[in-house]
Amino acid sequence: MFSTETQTLVDRTRGRLVSDIVRLQARRTPAKTALVYEGHRDTYAELDRLVDRTANALRARGVTEGDRVAVFSHNNRAYVVLRFAIIRAGAVFTPINFMLGAAEVAYILEHAGARAVVAEDALAAICEEAFALMASPPTLKAYVRHADVAAPAGWADADAWLDHIDASPLRSNRGEDDPVQLMYTSGTESRPKGALLSSRCLMAQYVSCIVDGGMDAADVELHCLPLYHCAQLDCFLSVDLYLGATSILLRAPDPAAMLATIETERVTKLFCPPTVWISLLRHPDFERRDLSSLVKGYYGASIMPTAIIEELLRRLPGLRLWNFYGQTEMAPMATVLKPQDQLRKLGSAGVPAINVETRIVDDDDNDVPLGEVGEIVHRSPQAMLGYHDDDAKTADAFRNGWFHSGDLGRLDEDGYLYVVDRKKDMIKTGGENVASREIEEVLFAHPRVAEAAVFGVPHERWIEAVTAVVVARSGEALEADELEAHCRDNLAGYKRPKRIVVVEALPKNASGKILKRELRDRFAAVTPTSAGPS
Repeated sequence: MFSTETQTLVDRTRGRLVSDIVRLQARRTPAKTALVYEGHRDTYAELDRLVDRTANALRARGVTEGDRVAVFSHNNRAYVVLRFAIIRAGAVFTPINFMLGAAEVAYILEHAGARAVVAEDALAAICEEAFALMASPPTLKAYVRHADVAAPAGWADADAWLDHIDASPLRSNRGEDDPVQLMYTSGTESRPKGALLSSRCLMAQYVSCIVDGGMDAADVELHCLPLYHCAQLDCFLSVDLYLGATSILLRAPDPAAMLATIETERVTKLFCPPTVWISLLRHPDFERRDLSSLVKGYYGASIMPTAIIEELLRRLPGLRLWNFYGQTEMAPMATVLKPQDQLRKLGSAGVPAINVETRIVDDDDNDVPLGEVGEIVHRSPQAMLGYHDDDAKTADAFRNGWFHSGDLGRLDEDGYLYVVDRKKDMIKTGGENVASREIEEVLFAHPRVAEAAVFGVPHERWIEAVTAVVVARSGEALEADELEAHCRDNLAGYKRPKRIVVVEALPKNASGKILKRELRDRFAAVTPTSAGPS
C-alpha cells in the first residue's frame, strides 16, 4: 500500500515497546515516586534517566539489537533498571532463576545464545562454573553489588552503568512483534522451554491486568516475589510502571519485612502465592502491624485453599481479593476471579480476561460438554511468539490455532473456569483419575494443617498411590492417623491418600510454588504403609 520507506516511518510512529512505558510516565508524572528500594526513592524522571544511561552503556559495550542479555540476580534496584534498559537497547531480556545450579544455568545461557550476562556478585561464581561447561560462554560479563563479594576477574561493574556518561534518549528499531523477553519455564519437563514474548504480547496482557484486576495509578504496591518470574514482573511491577503507580521492592518475601513495609509505606496492593499469604497470616506481627492500608490482594500459582480465603477476608475486612490464573506462555494472566466471586465461586480461576478467549477441549480439540474435564486452551494477542529454537514444540502448543496450556479444567454453567490439575499432576490410581487439588482442599480444611501437597508415586498394585505430605500449623501437634480419619470422612475410598507424612516444611521455588517433583523423587521408593482403601 505504501513504499517501504513510508511504511517504516508509519510503523516507527505507531510502535510501542515495553521500555517506552517508563519514558511515557516520566513525561506524564516526572516527580512522582516510581521505585523504592533500600533507601533509594527514584522518581519516574530519575528512573527513565537510569534506563537511558544503562541502555547506552550496553550499546557502548557491543550489545546490539536481537542479542540475548541474561540477568541472574535477586530483586534489587539495578534489576528493574536492567530489564527496561536491555529492551530499550534493542536486546532481549532473559531472566534466570537465581536458585539454579551451574549446569542448569549453562543450559539456559547456551540454549538462549546469550551475548551477555549480568549476575549478582554472590552468584558470579556459579556463572563461572556454568561457563566452564559451555562451548561458547557469553562474551560480556558484569555483576551487580549486593553481598560485597569480589567478582571473578574479567567481570565489569554493572552498577556503574547506571551512572554512564551518555544519558541521551535511546530507542531501538525493534518492532512490536519482535522478541523483547525470553522467559524460561519451570515446567514439568526435564529441560525448561524458552517462551519468546514481544511488546505486543506484554502490552495486551498489561491491559488485561488493569481492566480485570482493578489496578490504577493511585496504587502503592509491595513487590517481594522474584522478578525473574513472569507473575511479579509482568502482572504487577510492569503494570504499575505503565500506570504511573508506586512500587516498593523487597529482595525476598520475608514475612516480617513485608508486614513492616506495608505499615510504614502504607502499601495498598500486594501479590503473593497462597504459601506466602499463609506465612503472613501465621506470623506474630500480623496482629501487631497496622495493615489497614492494604485494600487489594492478589494470588496465583495455585488455587487458594477455601479456609485461607475466608481467614484473610475475616482478618483484613477492607481487603478485596483477585485470583490470577495463567502461565508464562500467556504473558502470563489468562483468567481472573474477581472480589465479588471469591466466596460465590470458591475454587474457581474465574473467567477469561478481556484480551483472552478460552475453551475446554478433548484430545481431538473438540469442545467437551459443559461441566466435563478437558484441556484448557486459549486464543489471545497475549500468547507468546513461540518457543525459542523449537519449531516442533511450538507447532504442537499452537495446534489448530489455539494455545494448549497443558492444564485440565472444566467450565460451570456461568462460564467460570475450574482448574482441575496439570495433566502431569493428575493421579491415575486403580484405573481412576484423581485430582491432587481436590485432596489438598480436604486436608486444608483440617484445623491444624498449614500446608499440604498431594501427588502420585509408583505402586505395584495401584499403578500410582495417592500420597500426601503436610505441614502442621505453628505450635500444633499433628499425627498422620487423625488426618487419615479426616480423609475417610470426606473422600471416596479411591481418592484417599495411601500414605500421609507430616514434615516440618515443603520444598518450594523462589516464587513460592511447591516443588512436587522433589516430593515425588523423595517418596518414589517409599512403599505405602498399607494397601489403602479399594
